[in-house]
Amino acid sequence: MPDEPRRPLDFETRQIHAGAIVDSETWSRVTPIYQTAAYVFDSFDDGEERFAGRSAYRAYSRNENPTNAVAGRRIADLEGGVDGIVVASGQAAIASALSALAGAGDHILATRSLYEGTREMFRGVLARQGIEFEYVPDDADDAEWSSRFRPNTKAVYTETLPNPLGQVVDIRRIAGLAHAAGVPLVVDNTVPTPYLWRPIEDGADIVIHSTSKWLSGHASVIGGAIVDAGTFDWAAAGARFPQLTEAPRPGASSFVERFGASAYLAYVRSVIVLEYGPTVPPTSTFLLLHGIETLSVRMDRHVATAQTVAQWLDRRPEVATVHYPGLPSNPYYERAQQYLPRGAASIVSIDLAGGRDAARRFIDALELISPMTHIGDVRTLAIHLGSTIHAKLTPEEQADAGITPGLIRLSIGLESPRDILDDLDRALDAAGA
Repeated sequence: MPDEPRRPLDFETRQIHAGAIVDSETWSRVTPIYQTAAYVFDSFDDGEERFAGRSAYRAYSRNENPTNAVAGRRIADLEGGVDGIVVASGQAAIASALSALAGAGDHILATRSLYEGTREMFRGVLARQGIEFEYVPDDADDAEWSSRFRPNTKAVYTETLPNPLGQVVDIRRIAGLAHAAGVPLVVDNTVPTPYLWRPIEDGADIVIHSTSKWLSGHASVIGGAIVDAGTFDWAAAGARFPQLTEAPRPGASSFVERFGASAYLAYVRSVIVLEYGPTVPPTSTFLLLHGIETLSVRMDRHVATAQTVAQWLDRRPEVATVHYPGLPSNPYYERAQQYLPRGAASIVSIDLAGGRDAARRFIDALELISPMTHIGDVRTLAIHLGSTIHAKLTPEEQADAGITPGLIRLSIGLESPRDILDDLDRALDAAGA
């Protein structure tokens, strides 16, 4: 009787083992830190093969080293992609992913609910490079979405669970609209992580992470990741993406011919990352890998505490609105039940009834919770958005983005829920004074 096929490993196992290597020299069980800029060639021919991308070995660490390769493969495995790469930051991941698709004179559609730091990069450095970004309301009807596509549109960009208001984006619908127009869907999945949501299963073609957040979980490092689903038909859309479907020089093969389903990520690695050089240090990746190993355990606790905190805040008179899609009163609750059955992540934003003055008193009264700009830490964090991340916007622009004068973002950590609520209680008493 032939052996039955083995079932796939569970997520909790893969977050520890996927992509791992055992060092051939020392047999180290933990992936080592390969702190090296370059690698010795075995021979003349070996050097040629490495530079041509035909070797399994590396030529230089600017676009990858063995420690970083493990992390790229592990994140890709957890997301359900064919390949992945880690880079210097989440912003570097976004810039690299989109630069591989679009250049001067090209057009990208994006949902309006994006994180402000991303929008700032779109209207700043990427706009100066000649890429035009056009925003569409997340829940605009299909006809409006379809009318926005142009011959020079190269991608649709969105986030699964936008920060800070937690609008749950209908990834399946937007993926269908993007594919009908012949362009890939690029999704930032930082807030849910692949433990709570794997957008590739809903049609996303490229997934981005700020690995500084929940994937690491400890606020010790900066990093980003790009994952290629391997599902987009680049050959069919060849006129839009000649960088992937046409030979880069006479006599050479195209990226699609050479790398097939992983052509996009191969281009990102060997052209975009190699030439721009957003290299993440392997010391940072070493810490990232240790964070990923406990992702599922941490996320279960983050979600449970965030749900408790959101429900408690929803009963406080000092709070006008709680933005958390895990609450039945939230407009995205039903969609969250569909896309996020394990929980609605751990960003809870509150609009204080007393506005900016109440927000000042709230922030200044915190003792346990850290007032700082970051999310996804083991520590609970708080920030007033209008005076910090969104401070460059006019009052009208802030209002259009849903940033009210009293809006506070909380990233719920792993402390005792009772201690978190005690600190919030003190801060809300001060806010309401």
